Amino acid sequence: MENFTPYSALAGGLLIGAAATLLLWFNGRVAGISSITGSLLTPRSGEVLWRVIFLVGLVAGVAVFYAAFGGAPLTRASYSSGLLIAAGLLVGFGTSLGGGCTSGHGVCGLGRLSLRSLVATVTFLLVGIAATFVSRHIVGVI
Repeated sequence: MENFTPYSALAGGLLIGAAATLLLWFNGRVAGISSITGSLLTPRSGEVLWRVIFLVGLVAGVAVFYAAFGGAPLTRASYSSGLLIAAGLLVGFGTSLGGGCTSGHGVCGLGRLSLRSLVATVTFLLVGIAATFVSRHIVGVI
């Protein structure tokens, strides 16, 4: 268990929770990353700036963390570009089908005690487990 990092995981969870709470308090919006990103494809007046700032903050936060603590994960060369593109498209389709993503349902929805979000989050986890099993043990992607 060399990748077990409870302190950085706790800090990250607290920061995600704080960001979701602040966005809801100050902007009245749920911090669902797929919705925030997807709405940039069909922008509405007054809706672009905060979305861009939020997404830039996500990337900048990761960059600051790795600059401060190092240890950015290495990419796996065994994953083909086609496989990664297909996976990204399937995730996009799944978030559309599920009416949101794990950040919207798993962080914000569960925090609001939403039964719909509980069902969605359990479904995300079960499909993720199944997809990992199929890709590793049937398709052979490691």
